[in-house]
Amino acid sequence: MYTPHRIPPAISLNRKGTGKITRNPFLKQFGRHARIKTRDHEFIFTPQGEIRFIRGLGTDWPHPSEQLKRTDGNDWIHYSVGDDSTDQGIISWMGEYYLPCLPYPSNSVWNLNYRENPGIMTAFGAWSQLFANLWDMNRKITLRPEVLDLVQKILANDDQALFDRTAKLKRIIGTQISVLPPDTRHVDYDIIPLIVADGCRYRCRFCCVKSSQKFRTRSANRITTQIRELKDFYGQNLKNYNAVFLGNHDALAAGSGPVLETAEKAYEAFEFDDGRKAAPRFFLFGSAGSLLDMDPSFFDRLDTLPFDTWINIGLESCHDGTLKTIGKPLTEKIVRAAFHRICDLNQKLSRVEITCNFLIGTDLAPPHYDTMIRLLTGVPASGKGCVYLSPIKDSPKKRELLPQFREIREASRLPVFIYLIQRF
Repeated sequence: MYTPHRIPPAISLNRKGTGKITRNPFLKQFGRHARIKTRDHEFIFTPQGEIRFIRGLGTDWPHPSEQLKRTDGNDWIHYSVGDDSTDQGIISWMGEYYLPCLPYPSNSVWNLNYRENPGIMTAFGAWSQLFANLWDMNRKITLRPEVLDLVQKILANDDQALFDRTAKLKRIIGTQISVLPPDTRHVDYDIIPLIVADGCRYRCRFCCVKSSQKFRTRSANRITTQIRELKDFYGQNLKNYNAVFLGNHDALAAGSGPVLETAEKAYEAFEFDDGRKAAPRFFLFGSAGSLLDMDPSFFDRLDTLPFDTWINIGLESCHDGTLKTIGKPLTEKIVRAAFHRICDLNQKLSRVEITCNFLIGTDLAPPHYDTMIRLLTGVPASGKGCVYLSPIKDSPKKRELLPQFREIREASRLPVFIYLIQRF
């Protein structure tokens, strides 16, 4: 049982974090935030008083760099540094110094359950105790106006309020986001979700995050209303975001007009032109078909927008037998054409980067890997783009996929990382 100490907490208001998200072994806060620090824990809050991060300061905390993060989807995620800091550690698999340990089933090759760690569970207890202490402070102590304002905002964001706020966000965007593009790791998965299309063109049999809806582009009026409501929803916390995810599963298939027009409207509405240190970022999924269907003029126009853009394309396999097995309605010829177009566009475009995904799993046939390796060794190194290998969710021996990953990574002329399915 957690026993509270009696040392008053240190409260820091309107702290200014980094102006851009950096890749660093020691996670640094981005944007404006408030901090409450006790003897044993550090708590970070948004300008609206929502709990965002918790970090332990005592010897029972796993590592000084590790944190608990609460997402906009109201999930608590533990950022682990793992147990290997060499070039074979997490950064070699994920491209980041941290492994997000998720509280729900996913496709991770690491089976880490943070609920089994006493130090982490103590941190949750410390958060509950701090909330109770703030409640007492608000009733019994005269606080400076600016401190009182923060305390009251925190108290207004109890568990039920945070749950309701997440439900409101989902109502605004009108859907669940079951997976984020792997490239959103570049912004620590902190994105403003903006949906331009529902459903998926392919609805592959193997996919564990597919929608039951048929593909349909949303109307311009619905998208405009969504942008306005998102701006109101995020409020003063809007400046702590520097990225938009254009959803959902195949936004590229919405077409040139909806994608470009929505990007321009979002840039203006979300005030990305306010002199931030880093350029805003724009993420979306595409499919082999939507990529090949898109006119070259679209990519030229996209490259002129005031965003750094990432498009992630699900290819899965370049072997006809495997494509049939996983239920993806493509042929090896189409996949190869899409892959080569990705490589060509990455060499040509300056602010647009296109990445792609392939599957790995213990049940996939050897020709799947042979054709993938030949494809990845036969392309020029462009300095842009990467390949994500996604473990099939129900594969019974995910840990045993790591040697296969190493073989593919060492053979490929493009960077190769593990794709962790993370929801919004």
